[in-house]
Amino acid sequence: MAESAFSWLEDGHPLTVNMLEELQRILVRETRAEGKSSGKVRDHQVVVGQRATAHPGDLPVKAARFIPPPPGLDLQANLRDLLDWLTNAEVRREIDPVVAAALAHYQFETLHPFHDGNGRIGRMLIVINLYEQGVLQEPTLTVSPWFEARRDQYYDHLFAVSTQGAWDPYVRFFAEGLEASAQGTHDRMITLVRVQTEMKERVRESALRADTAHALVDFAVSNISFTVRAVEKELKLSYGRANSLVGQLVQLGVLAPMRTASGNARRFYAPQVYGVLLGDER
Repeated sequence: MAESAFSWLEDGHPLTVNMLEELQRILVRETRAEGKSSGKVRDHQVVVGQRATAHPGDLPVKAARFIPPPPGLDLQANLRDLLDWLTNAEVRREIDPVVAAALAHYQFETLHPFHDGNGRIGRMLIVINLYEQGVLQEPTLTVSPWFEARRDQYYDHLFAVSTQGAWDPYVRFFAEGLEASAQGTHDRMITLVRVQTEMKERVRESALRADTAHALVDFAVSNISFTVRAVEKELKLSYGRANSLVGQLVQLGVLAPMRTASGNARRFYAPQVYGVLLGDER
């Protein structure tokens, strides 16, 4: 999903509702959330959370902690207005980008425009916004771990804005999250460089000497998982050579197969890289 989003922007396409709908479609593809509403702004009412005082038999709409706006033309128009606001030149001149990202994130989560995936898409919008404004030179910031680790506080701050207009505490919390996430991302990048060096050293110490083996290490660092076909295309090799090279790096312990539910290895990954990327920003 992230790759599709940033490829879209780098190709010069604007941030639009259609783009978000496509990202949501990709996000829920082949999951239990995939259905008729996938890839489009929701056409039914949803609810968020549950009140602590709710009774077990209460209808969801009565037990909910928050009820987003109903589906329809207003919801679609409000989402378009939010994207227009995000890209408005005057807004970008007058409002600090972190504050603007906080305001936009609140509004997106309040609209809750999709039947599933709003949290992940909303957090990606934070990075998209900061990247488009030049705050980030590369779209490498990862904000989800920090906010997910503080889910209750995060929701409490969002709800406090809705019920009390408590903007200042929310924006401070949001900014703290971005700062911690940026530091965590920086630390992971440094660790990835070290891991990349270690993986290449393992290749150099083996009987494998091909430059393409080092190129495959670089590819494995920049792609959390991949197929042999992807290696074939990226390294411009024949399928047989790509398959052989992947197999050799698996034997060295640099790569490993990912098992599907059927037990067939279709994708590969670098366990050391995977371990770094799973690191927590807490």
